[in-house]
Amino acid sequence: MVDATYSSFAADDRSYFSIIKKTIHAQAEAAGFETRKLGDLDLVLAEMTSNLYKYAKGGEILAGIFGTEENRYIEIISIDYGPGMNDPQHMMTDGYSSSNTLGMGLGSIKRLSDEFDLYSLREWGTIVLSRLYRKPKGKPERNALSVAIRPMVINMPGQATSGDGTYYKQTDNFFKLLVADGLGHGPEANFAVNEAVKAFRVCPYHSPAEILRFLHSSTLKTRGMVAAVVVFDFKKKVWQVAGVGNIAVRMANFLEVKNLMSYNGIVGHNIPNTIRDQEFLLSDFHQMTLCSDGIKSRWDIGKLTGIHRCDLSIQAAAIYKESGRRNDDTSVVIVKINGR
Repeated sequence: MVDATYSSFAADDRSYFSIIKKTIHAQAEAAGFETRKLGDLDLVLAEMTSNLYKYAKGGEILAGIFGTEENRYIEIISIDYGPGMNDPQHMMTDGYSSSNTLGMGLGSIKRLSDEFDLYSLREWGTIVLSRLYRKPKGKPERNALSVAIRPMVINMPGQATSGDGTYYKQTDNFFKLLVADGLGHGPEANFAVNEAVKAFRVCPYHSPAEILRFLHSSTLKTRGMVAAVVVFDFKKKVWQVAGVGNIAVRMANFLEVKNLMSYNGIVGHNIPNTIRDQEFLLSDFHQMTLCSDGIKSRWDIGKLTGIHRCDLSIQAAAIYKESGRRNDDTSVVIVKINGR
């Protein structure tokens, strides 16, 4: 079942910290993490919540389980609105403290994590990423091109399920991605998205426009959704994109960004006959970001110096931090093609 990829925990009240840690610990335990890894996770969470209590304004913890059975990992993201840091690298030194305490802090989180990243800006705040794998991380496959994707989907506050959803699949020749937002919220919106995902899994077409038409005919009995489909052709090194409704799609390279237009309509209710694919060369754009309307339409993290050197999850969290409405289901999905 396609649903939110992260659980969100408000971390601005110290009395909730033990509940946050117990809940995330239980998620990791249910995913098969062994005792030693659970211990590392507990320490990471203790340090993150301690930092939020000491320095943050309106802190938040995101936690999600990702990967295949053989490559399962948990991702913890700490977001705060505190004063930020002048020298993050110095503060990550194990044992460093900025408040005359023992101060294992960021250095400890980095040491305990299998993958770690951090972004901080003065007067903006800090995002900390910790990724722990259930088993030792395998060596990456040596393909000429590889896809990195970080899907951030978060429930509307007060809802038990997400009306946003995303799904992707990959073969030797194609990478295909669906990002959808069911009309409204809650179980019926989630059902519409899951019906679209069922169709997406078996759809034989390689054209995003044709895939959208296939999804439309397969979701006529649902409340409908807005959706965008992305296909990357590994042989041609070409992106193809098509969208119906207000899923924002932005292409990027190191120097410029390009916002793409979607067609008016509702998948499962009414879509235009004129849908066509938009095509872009990998040599022109290597990264793509897709956002639902849980993100304000004028989002822009280009002003955050150095953010594009960070892990894609940090970039997604920065968009969420900067422009998340917090009163709707939220999706930020970033895809990057590595290699040329």
